[in-house]
Amino acid sequence: MDLLALADFNLVARHGGFGRAARATGRPKATLSRRVSELESSLDLRLFERGTRILKLTQEGRALHERTGALLAELDETAAAIASGGDSPRGRLRISAPLLFSQAAMGKLAAAFALKYPEVRLEVTTEDRAVNMIEEGHDLVIRVNPDPDESLVGRIFLRDRVVVVASPSLDRPTDDGAVPAVVRGASDLTAWDVVASNGSSRITVEPVLRLSSLIMVRDAVRAGVGAARLPVSLVSRDLAAGKLVHWGNVDGPEIALWTLYPSRRLLSARVSAFLDFLKEAFPAGTPEELASFID
Repeated sequence: MDLLALADFNLVARHGGFGRAARATGRPKATLSRRVSELESSLDLRLFERGTRILKLTQEGRALHERTGALLAELDETAAAIASGGDSPRGRLRISAPLLFSQAAMGKLAAAFALKYPEVRLEVTTEDRAVNMIEEGHDLVIRVNPDPDESLVGRIFLRDRVVVVASPSLDRPTDDGAVPAVVRGASDLTAWDVVASNGSSRITVEPVLRLSSLIMVRDAVRAGVGAARLPVSLVSRDLAAGKLVHWGNVDGPEIALWTLYPSRRLLSARVSAFLDFLKEAFPAGTPEELASFID
């Protein structure tokens, strides 16, 4: 197999098109197209479905990209490290992280990482959806309680828990009356199961405000609009200062933040460095450590 043709195929697959790959690298579009065609001929496989305005990997092309992309990247990194006389992390590191973690901590984390590893070009995108790491070109993703995925490995680096909080001006009901609630998105829950020091209870709620961000929810609760379910890391300072009161812990699974990547084998120096960096930032993985990043 022609390694140069394989490298050009991965280049086109990573950028999602011949034109995009050519513009990103300065390579002639015709050369990339010819190399990919030669690779398809040598393998007797169609690697891309070519449309008038779209280029899409076939099933065989996706499998080849997933299995060879990391190998070629590792070869490039190894050659660069040998040429420079060391093995320090370098190159682009693309990470996808969820909205709340990004708003709370990622700016400070990214800045500190960039100062520590100046030869790494860190790119962070913020989204709560489950991205396709290979097709979208991410080296690492951070996700909250992700579904099992046989193609990815990873580990928990941070844990949090959900609590019910309210402004001191809002009285907790003692009967079956509904509590005004601030909720995220289109939640259709009519009651919250809460565990407190005096036992378990169910709080009937009536959403009076729906917001798309948990930080927005917290700010609305501070203003006394209603009660809300929020991560303890987001409200621990307000609880300590008496700006909010704790009505109990939500009865349910904890929040676990995972780092996920395609394989432990041939893990790049950039990804390894970022994983170690997160471990240094959150050595115990507690909500209080995350709260220290939140203004």
